[in-house]
Amino acid sequence: MKAVLMDAFGGVDVLKIGEVDRPVPGAGQVLVKVCATSINRPDLVQREGKYPPPAGDSEILGLEVSGVIEELGAGVSGWQIGERVMTLVGGGGYAEFAVAYACHLMRIPESMSFEEAACVNESYITAFLNVFMIGDLQDGQTAILHGGGGGVNTAAIQLSKALTPTTKLIVTASPEKMERVKEIGADMLINFRETPDFSEAVKEFTAKKGVDVILDHVGAKYLAPNMNSLGYKGKLVVIGVISGIKAELNLALMMVKRQQIIGSVLRSRPVAEKGEIVAEFTRRALPKFADRTIVPIIEKVFSIDQVADAHRMMEEDKHFGKIVLRIQ
Repeated sequence: MKAVLMDAFGGVDVLKIGEVDRPVPGAGQVLVKVCATSINRPDLVQREGKYPPPAGDSEILGLEVSGVIEELGAGVSGWQIGERVMTLVGGGGYAEFAVAYACHLMRIPESMSFEEAACVNESYITAFLNVFMIGDLQDGQTAILHGGGGGVNTAAIQLSKALTPTTKLIVTASPEKMERVKEIGADMLINFRETPDFSEAVKEFTAKKGVDVILDHVGAKYLAPNMNSLGYKGKLVVIGVISGIKAELNLALMMVKRQQIIGSVLRSRPVAEKGEIVAEFTRRALPKFADRTIVPIIEKVFSIDQVADAHRMMEEDKHFGKIVLRIQ
């Protein structure tokens, strides 16, 4: 089968199109004929040699796919060959065929294209897990979402407006993306270049109450302003550390305000645990995609032969929403 391969770790020039053996589904797995996948930030980190796949997963890049079921592994029930599905994969998405666990599959609503479906599993499930299942965001609360127009951030905005419509959203973004972020539902925008310490602006917006949930991928640089922005019993959910891994923390303030700092990743979770997350997403969020309340935001669709251009677009941070890779 055709796949995106790497002859070394490094820049976009290490990405090559080649031929490899088609994977074989094991017990509890299915083989998916991949129509589309998407580019995610972890793909770039893995390409650089800094994010190896979990043991047993494909070393080919790609964390989510959409396509049709080609083959059922032993013990799989409730699914049929030929069904349109979208799913998380531990790796292997940049290929014509990928193996996925049956408990991670979701049926693609008739209203969705394969390109739209390729955007859902990594970004939207990551946002749903951390904002709603871990952060427990409720209607009427206030949240900070860092990251402007990135895939997880735009997913979090859309999910929040669909599932908790009276939630107030404070979003940090670059000046180039602020207008588009406002269009999809941000209630307050902060230019992170001009206001690296956003806590005073947050206090003013919330009448000194602070926010209930913060979704952060920045890490060390934002720890102090995040904690200063967090309200009583608020939750800071950290899903990335692009600015570093070490920072000072005022433990006394955290104790008095009964705040929580929670670290979270999706890829390395056990198969069954990810299955439970997918099931909850399917129950609560997927209907919003079926009725087009939520429509995945796609910046551009590239062909598999243009994979280097797709990675370059993400590296240059020129996208808003998702970058899709059409496989076949």
